[in-house]
Amino acid sequence: MGIFRFLLSLLVLITFSNPLSVLGNIELRALLELKASLDPENKLLQSWTENGDPCSGSFEGIACNEHRKVANISLQGKGLDGKLSPALGGLKCLSGLYLHYNNLSGDIPKEIGSLTELSDLYLDVNNLSGSIPPEIGNMTGLQVLQLCCNQLNGGIPTQMGSLKSLNVLTLQHNRLTGEIPASLGYLGMLRRLDLSFNGLSGTIPESLANDPQLQFLDVRNNKLSGNAPSAFKRLNGGFQSENNPSLCGAGFASLRACLRGRCNQTHCSNSSKFPQIVIAATVVVVSVALAGAGFLIFFRYRRHRQKIGNTSESSDGQLGTDLAKEFNRIGASPLVSLEYSHGWDPMGDGLNGTGFSQNDLNNFRFNLEDIESATQCFSEVNLLGKSNFSSIYKGVLRDGSLVAIRSINVTSCKSEEAEFVKGLYLLTSMRHENIVRLRGFCCSRGRGECFLIYDYAPKGKLSKYLDVEDGSNNTLDWSTRVSIVVGIAKGIGYLHSSEGNKPAIVHRNLSVEKVLIDQQFNPLIADCGLHKLLADDVVFSALKTSAAMGYLAPEYVTTGRFTEKSDVFAFGVIILQILSGSLVLTNSMRLAAESSTFENFIDRNLEGKFSESEAAKLGKMALVCTNEVPENRPTMEEVIQELIMAAPVMTTFLFK
Repeated sequence: MGIFRFLLSLLVLITFSNPLSVLGNIELRALLELKASLDPENKLLQSWTENGDPCSGSFEGIACNEHRKVANISLQGKGLDGKLSPALGGLKCLSGLYLHYNNLSGDIPKEIGSLTELSDLYLDVNNLSGSIPPEIGNMTGLQVLQLCCNQLNGGIPTQMGSLKSLNVLTLQHNRLTGEIPASLGYLGMLRRLDLSFNGLSGTIPESLANDPQLQFLDVRNNKLSGNAPSAFKRLNGGFQSENNPSLCGAGFASLRACLRGRCNQTHCSNSSKFPQIVIAATVVVVSVALAGAGFLIFFRYRRHRQKIGNTSESSDGQLGTDLAKEFNRIGASPLVSLEYSHGWDPMGDGLNGTGFSQNDLNNFRFNLEDIESATQCFSEVNLLGKSNFSSIYKGVLRDGSLVAIRSINVTSCKSEEAEFVKGLYLLTSMRHENIVRLRGFCCSRGRGECFLIYDYAPKGKLSKYLDVEDGSNNTLDWSTRVSIVVGIAKGIGYLHSSEGNKPAIVHRNLSVEKVLIDQQFNPLIADCGLHKLLADDVVFSALKTSAAMGYLAPEYVTTGRFTEKSDVFAFGVIILQILSGSLVLTNSMRLAAESSTFENFIDRNLEGKFSESEAAKLGKMALVCTNEVPENRPTMEEVIQELIMAAPVMTTFLFK
């Protein structure tokens, strides 16, 4: 008996002394069941192995929190064609589930209701069927629920009225029937509700109209009836109600006015038949007109989408799908307010300690839906590049403009939120023709990422135009090279100055990889001020490539500090690369530049078509900028003055 008690005590001790491993086993089993269901042929989730660690970074799409519990599953757009497993309910600490833009089928398991920590649930654009489980009402942490573009049927559960933290609910393009639950009007934080393209009937609840937080309601293409509450007028374009033939309302451009009978409903004389006929005929005419108008609106909308697609295709290929553009249709402006989650929120608490107010940055805030739609849910087709701390995607905003979206994991950002916000403010304050413009940003707690949205440079990186083969279309002519050198000088000069509301900035990581080329071959310096957002160790690791390529000023090795003169050094290296057409510089090239031996350092792809006087001046400038002693290098202001006094073509570029 004593031995039995000893063994029992030992078992209890082992169990409770290593809770993480036990929890890990439970979550690993749940993930493996989920994998078997989502990817039954094991084609896409091969990294999810029985002997693996979900929190090691080896499981594709899995991210863990600081307690080594699975917090995020991000598998959007992966081509998954299986089903959702009830094993999802075992991942109790899950805060973000992103399975949209796949081909998942079957029901949504009721076990999903046990994920009370989940804030973001994205199951849209799949082939899910069955009804919406009422257990979803137990997911009190939900802030975004996207189930649109599936084959869901049945009614909208009244239990959804328990989701008091919900900001966004999208159920459009399903087969839902029944009435809109009045409980949706009492959610308290709901800003966006899309119920369009279903078979919903009955009236629109007054509770929705009286919700002061609601900013957007789309009920188009349903079977709704009755009088639309007049309170929806405050939404202006945010209330969409077309193609509900039995729905009427006063003061809405898309709805017919509600008609009143001329006699008592319980007693009408035969003499009133003519007015009834007139009313009936009016209803028919109005219905036909509405149907025609709806077809015309749809036709014009399709033409508009085609124009956007054709604009993108003409130079860069079409991005996104028709569904993504459908999501982007609302309004002309690409900017909307972002509802931040509880938890990581660098914009919260009135930006305490930053010296800025939220109004300073409000015009730059994007919604996560905008980011996902623009990038086709971060499709790998749109992936432009990836580093050890971020990924860059090409995207299309809903106004049709092309952008580049950098995704940065929160673990790579500054841990002090006040410092992070100061960095954001700095990035938004920069405005110059040779600096890549920041369009906005988005911070997502659910995804654990910050997104920076920049103007897209269609001609790519400057490095693309170096080390090219003879006769390549990427060979730059002399005038363009001079223009690029001058533009880079102007951009760095702006960074080093205190123009506008910004302080002087040292770039720290200049290279031909950080210079982008726009449609007119103007240079745009990228990643300006980015180090203000990133953790110090991330910034340091990013310098290794620059050091290997020779951009890092020699004094950094001894001082560990960056100054404006270290940017000048990198600029000098870039000049030599542009003149020589080579990424790798040799000592013989420097000697040739010093002696103006053009055949040994000017790009042979130019076939002698260049200005020797300009080449000599730029060569000498490059050499003085790369002087080993920082005090012997010019300032960027002096560089620009030297360019002004140089050949007329340079002056033209400086003042254009």
